[in-house]
Amino acid sequence: MRPSNSSENFKPFINLKSLIEKKAIKLTPVGSREPSSRKRPAERTKGFPQERDEDGNRLFMEAMADVVPITSNKNETTFKKTSVAYPSEDHESEILMHLDNLVKNGTDFVDSLTPEYMEGTACNVPHETAKKLNRGDFSIQDHIDLHGYAVSEAYNAMDDFLKNSILNGMRAVLIVHGRGLSSPGAPVLKNNIIKWLTSGKWRKWVLAYTSARRCDGGTGATYVLLRNRPLSKQMLRKQPSA
Repeated sequence: MRPSNSSENFKPFINLKSLIEKKAIKLTPVGSREPSSRKRPAERTKGFPQERDEDGNRLFMEAMADVVPITSNKNETTFKKTSVAYPSEDHESEILMHLDNLVKNGTDFVDSLTPEYMEGTACNVPHETAKKLNRGDFSIQDHIDLHGYAVSEAYNAMDDFLKNSILNGMRAVLIVHGRGLSSPGAPVLKNNIIKWLTSGKWRKWVLAYTSARRCDGGTGATYVLLRNRPLSKQMLRKQPSA
């Protein structure tokens, strides 16, 4: 765009030289300027900036009125104390009562949860049958006590007892043999009776066996559930021997 030659153009400095010569304008020497109220960025106060507005200062102080200064070390780790739950006196009394009943009366004791407990079923016989036998679902029709017998004597006595039970149509019987606690190792008589029931000629007659309930001798006696008729040789061959 070309500059205009009109005399109406604004020329603010046209008379500046003459005004200076007449000293109509006072010039301030270089270096004598009054310091500016504005601070350079490097000279600004660190932290929160100073508010020049009084209303801003008042609002800031009102907002910080409820703030409590932290006096502890920032790096200090605070651990929450936890209390250890100890059994109450009533709970301890209940435990002592159960222990007293166990020692004096033998109650509050589950035989089936001990290593002395024994049970088993023949091939293709549901495991629940042994559980029912242990629960007392089968009425015990006869029993024999083999305490004090030698191993050979115990076998002969048990053999005669089972033969008579079958001849008389009895299904559920009880053999008392003791827990064998006096044996130097494993209970001899007890283990032999289980062996005789699960092998040899009595293997084909036994449906299930299990340790007795405490009222009938507990793990010192064995319930035996007999068959109505012996297992056939063909089925016996399919059944694994104990």
